[in-house]
Amino acid sequence: MDRTRRERWTRYRFRSVWDLDAPAARVYAALERPEEYPRWWPQIRGDGATGPGDGRSSSGALIRSALPFTLCVTAAELLRDPARGVLEVALHGDLDGWARWTVRPRVGPGGRGGPRTRALYEQEVEVRRPLMRWLALPGRPAFRLNHAVMMRAGRRGLAAHLGAGPQAV
Repeated sequence: MDRTRRERWTRYRFRSVWDLDAPAARVYAALERPEEYPRWWPQIRGDGATGPGDGRSSSGALIRSALPFTLCVTAAELLRDPARGVLEVALHGDLDGWARWTVRPRVGPGGRGGPRTRALYEQEVEVRRPLMRWLALPGRPAFRLNHAVMMRAGRRGLAAHLGAGPQAV
């Protein structure tokens, strides 16, 4: 397979929607603290690599879901905008690209019920880990499923952390 074709198979674009029964400000506050993700997101483990980058905060994480390998990723903050509910980071390491959370309040059915929030997660990355690049074509369905499993667990974990139940989307 030529290089251009292989690179196409090593690029991923993900989108996940988490509907949560919690106020948008609480959801945003939890998502803006990636160093605390390991407390509620089982697949994310901190590696202790945190510190200032170019005047913005950065953090490192080890990520492992259902497949038998661990990804090492560093996230450097690109945007933190509480007024718009947006958090964006640049990702480097075994994955290279960006990830963004957009947090918005939602009105419940008929305008009743407690506060509800929709958190949209978007990610565009290229896989840099050699084994995953080599397995790009045959492993793609498993890699996408692995990501979906991880995101479902993250939604459940955040809902429990916030004391709210996740809504299926």
